[in-house]
Amino acid sequence: MLIEKLNWRYAAKKMDPARPVDADKVERILEAIRLAPTSSGLQPFEVIVITNQALKEKIQPIAYNQGQVVDGSHLLVFAAWDTYTADRINMMFDLVNAERQSINEGWENYRQMLLSTYPQRDAQVNFEHAARQAYIGLGMALTAAAFEGVDATPMEGFDAAQLDTLLDLRAQGLRSVAILPLGYRDTAGDWLVNLKKVRRPRAGFVREIS
Repeated sequence: MLIEKLNWRYAAKKMDPARPVDADKVERILEAIRLAPTSSGLQPFEVIVITNQALKEKIQPIAYNQGQVVDGSHLLVFAAWDTYTADRINMMFDLVNAERQSINEGWENYRQMLLSTYPQRDAQVNFEHAARQAYIGLGMALTAAAFEGVDATPMEGFDAAQLDTLLDLRAQGLRSVAILPLGYRDTAGDWLVNLKKVRRPRAGFVREIS
C-alpha cells in the first residue's frame, strides 16, 4: 500500500487552485512531521503553515515564481533553529522528564553532555545540523502526504534570506530551509503528470554486506 502511494507521488508542477486540501488531511501530515525522529529528540525546527493567499503571493517571487506556491492550498515552511542554546536543550529535556514523570540518571548525564558541547559550537555548524533534522521532517511530510493522496512539491528553490525577512524568522531564532506546497495536481496543465517515474535500479542503488 505504502509503496503504491510512493509510486503515485511525484513533484507536481501544476496544482489545481480550486481544490483545497481538507483540514483533517493537513493535520495528519503535520502530526507525521511532529512524530519524525530527530537527533537527541531535540526537534530543532518548526513548521509554519501558510494559507493566507496574499502572503503566498508575496512568497511566490521569492520562490522564483513557482506556481505551486500560490496554487496549493497550504504552504509549509520548514524553519530550523539558528543554533543550539542551553535554554532550547533544557526545554526538550525538561519536557521529556515532565511527560514521563521521572528523572533518569543516564538521561541527565546525556543532557549535560549536550550542554557542554552544542551551545559552544559555531552557530552555522549548529544551524546546518538542525537543518538536517528538518529534512527528516520534510521526508515524513512527503510520505504522509502521499499516503493521504495529497500532492506535495518539496522546494529548495527560494531565497531563504528574503523569506526569513518576510516571515520575521531571524527574530524568532529560526532560518528557513525548505518549503512544501500541498494541493492536488492539475492533470490538464502539468507536463509531468503522465511521465513514467524514473529511479535508479535497485542493483545500482542498494549495496548489501553480509
